[in-house]
Amino acid sequence: MYKNVIKRLLDIILSVMALIVLALPLIFVALLIKIDDPGPALFFQKRVGKKENGEITYFQLAKFRTMKMSTPHDVPTHQLENPQQYITKVGKFLRKTSLDELPQLLNILSGKMSFIGPRPALWNQYDLIEEREKYSANDILPGLTGWAQINGRDELEIPVKAKLDGDYAAKLSFAMDVKCFFGTITAVLKKEGVVEGGTGELNRNKTDEK
Repeated sequence: MYKNVIKRLLDIILSVMALIVLALPLIFVALLIKIDDPGPALFFQKRVGKKENGEITYFQLAKFRTMKMSTPHDVPTHQLENPQQYITKVGKFLRKTSLDELPQLLNILSGKMSFIGPRPALWNQYDLIEEREKYSANDILPGLTGWAQINGRDELEIPVKAKLDGDYAAKLSFAMDVKCFFGTITAVLKKEGVVEGGTGELNRNKTDEK
């Protein structure tokens, strides 16, 4: 009942409320982005959605643009050479505070995403998609935040991230969503797990320390 009905109802109600309350701040952020680096304030990227009839689906994920217009498209940040050179001044702040994710409220309202779920993979992140398939994590809606995000975020190796996404899919419930919600607030305030250009930095850092 919660997974198929109540969760979606909460997504609609909360996304509408959030868009109304945050309308002016969102406009302000959009203006700052355009002043910092002329161009569209929003950035759309092809991402993996929920599997339907056994097939992977895709959708256009909305984000505030945090990188320069000259940045290569459809390339994960961690695969760019010296990604710092592409991030704008405003973009750096938006990424650290996760404010760049707020336009995804539109994706939630449209039913392509949920507030809580596995972060949507890029269409060409085949390694992550394949790993998630092992744990049925592709069978649920991707989310604005999720279990992996409060347990390491960018620092996690892909197999670990996929396993955490699978754990969430298996334990999906109202209690689990509440835990992820408040865990996200804590992680954002502490700026935990954010590594520009880094996937698997947690293990890499441990190796460097040896």
